[in-house]
Amino acid sequence: MAQENLQSTNPTKPLPAGLSIWPPTQRTREAVVRRLVETLTTPSSVLSKRYGVVPSPDAESAAQSIEQEALDAVSADGSTDSVEEGIKALQLYSKVVSERLLNFAKSKSAKESDMSSSKEEESGEVKDGEDAGSVVNSEPPSA
Repeated sequence: MAQENLQSTNPTKPLPAGLSIWPPTQRTREAVVRRLVETLTTPSSVLSKRYGVVPSPDAESAAQSIEQEALDAVSADGSTDSVEEGIKALQLYSKVVSERLLNFAKSKSAKESDMSSSKEEESGEVKDGEDAGSVVNSEPPSA
């Protein structure tokens, strides 16, 4: 029985007419975008915990760009006539989406960090762990 299942999932066999692995359907692409938005905007997601939550409008536009760029990058890579090529394209698409999502989250976090540190410098705030004396020394040196 297990042997039959292995043979029926052989990736070199052609798919039935009308069924294809690549390119993804519009419905699949929309699901990917929704999932990216959810990942960026949910405080409990791994990326949000590490890099911060992204506001919904920013997350929506970023998710659409990430998905479209990944699709374009993989589509430009070549033909996907066989099931095996389609599976490879789908794996590459997933990898590109993940890499771009991580890069976006990192860059967004870095920009916010830069903005907050410049605001702290302007206001003269002391950062956690920073010696207050190193910012402003209010006592004259002792003789």
